[in-house]
Amino acid sequence: MTEDFPAFFAKTFAELDKHNLDRLKEIYAPDVHFTDPLHDVRGLEAMRDYFEQLYANVTHIDFDFHQCDSVRDGQALLRWTMTFCHPRLNKGREIQVEGCSCIFFKNQRVTRHIDYYDAGALLYEHIPLLGGIIHWLKRRLA
Repeated sequence: MTEDFPAFFAKTFAELDKHNLDRLKEIYAPDVHFTDPLHDVRGLEAMRDYFEQLYANVTHIDFDFHQCDSVRDGQALLRWTMTFCHPRLNKGREIQVEGCSCIFFKNQRVTRHIDYYDAGALLYEHIPLLGGIIHWLKRRLA
């Protein structure tokens, strides 16, 4: 199943919600290390806490995996679009962010998960005042 694990991971991850976080143990090792531009999480219990906070603070979240490529045995790259709504961002309207995950796995569990995405597109651009400054900077630098 090693060749199919990245696809299983993507499918399972996309199905996660606040009601089935026990499924994290199906795809993550007990000592998993997760990082993204805003977080550094170590261990399955901390990962569950992270997801509980994530799902508690959004009114909607969805991951659409576009590409899932095994790079070599035990490593895969996954491209995705996250669509979410947060009541305090973008006036509660939908926000879409493109990203990529690099996962390292052993024995059908992810041991290392690194997410790459534009933190400005996720968060900062949707905060009043700060968002206007970031949009102005992007126009100036373009």
